Amino acid sequence: MNLTPKQIVDELNQYIIGQDEAKKAVAIALRNRYRRSKLPKEMKEEITPKNIIMKGPTGVGKTEIARRLAKLVKAPFIKIEATKYTEVGYVGRDVESMIRDLVETSVRMVKDEKQHEVEKKAKEIVDNILISILLKNESAKNNNEIEITKEQIQNRYNKGEFDNETIEIEVKDTPKPIDLSGGVAEINIGSIMGGIFPQKKKRRKMKLIEAKELLIAEESEKMIDLDSVNSEAIKRAEENGIVFIDEMDKIIGKSATSNGPDVSREGVQRDILPIVEGSTVNTKYGNIKTDYILFIASGAFHVSKIEDMIPELQGRFPIKVELKNLTKEDFYKILTETKTSVITQYAELLKIDNVDINFTDDALIEISEMAETENETSENIGARRLHSIIEKVLEDISFNATGQHPMMEIKIDKAYVQRAFADKRKKYDLKKYVL
Repeated sequence: MNLTPKQIVDELNQYIIGQDEAKKAVAIALRNRYRRSKLPKEMKEEITPKNIIMKGPTGVGKTEIARRLAKLVKAPFIKIEATKYTEVGYVGRDVESMIRDLVETSVRMVKDEKQHEVEKKAKEIVDNILISILLKNESAKNNNEIEITKEQIQNRYNKGEFDNETIEIEVKDTPKPIDLSGGVAEINIGSIMGGIFPQKKKRRKMKLIEAKELLIAEESEKMIDLDSVNSEAIKRAEENGIVFIDEMDKIIGKSATSNGPDVSREGVQRDILPIVEGSTVNTKYGNIKTDYILFIASGAFHVSKIEDMIPELQGRFPIKVELKNLTKEDFYKILTETKTSVITQYAELLKIDNVDINFTDDALIEISEMAETENETSENIGARRLHSIIEKVLEDISFNATGQHPMMEIKIDKAYVQRAFADKRKKYDLKKYVL
């Protein structure tokens, strides 16, 4: 998708309110990837992505901007927490595993696309298998006294009459992979032994609708060339991959003056450095170069600062953007202007139980003001505050909804919201008397 930076920002605006500086930075980074792809090979190899570091409190849209960006261009994307890694020599996950996770994501994406291409053909094969099983079962039920034809079974099968019928099928017996977290890619014994010995199968009983899904996946996999899938996945991860490193501020510490777990913090930064600079990582699908992967780091940076990172790593994140705290105006826009807003989500959930909720404009303003106050007087959790407030407002409605008929309509206005938070508001009123 060859979108201009302005078009990318317009797409992001549908899901994320404000934070124009951060949106602009990621939009330019994404467009530069497209520009680079059009250059001659010699020049292309010289140009690497300009990695981004985002500073801002939780819940203001850092992760969502990166996630939506990747979804927009169907790029392999992973979000990881920097705190889960330890430097070499300590027990724990090594930083190279983030690249292996990215490749796994890329393989799944390519595999799904290839399977979707052959799904129609696979479905025809599976339909014939299942119809044969059903014909055999139905004939056995009638002790062959009444002749049942394949056409009869096929007509009933197409109408979905057998969807909940329990049948027995033969499926692949896939052993679970062994995860070696010490830096070696996980080993799938099944994939290794499968090349030496025939694939083991086992018989399972399940509903036909579940069996159909499982068999289509198996048949689709037989039709695709896994080697081409793996090479395409590696290429896509190398050229288009996005790695979002969260909690970057948590691995910043002065090792010279620290004891205990802090000792490894600077070590983790030094281990991340070659990955971000560009290195080759070994995965079970092949080697991958990290030179052209886009890295987006983020953190609250309340205690430590971006400037406290080791200088070499700072230099690998040349674009620095600060995300602002959300205001009541932002909260109101989040509730009214975003696609699948939290209000829409709760409304759709309650419609399942025949409850139609309708928020008035003054109720949304009240919720927005309350979210701002809550974030100022307690921990600032950004837009996530809206979920906790609306959950409280709808608590009684959600609890008492029983799927009654006809559909019940409930209007939620400012007074309703205030009643739900009566105790909380008393606490705020008392604070002005406390010195």
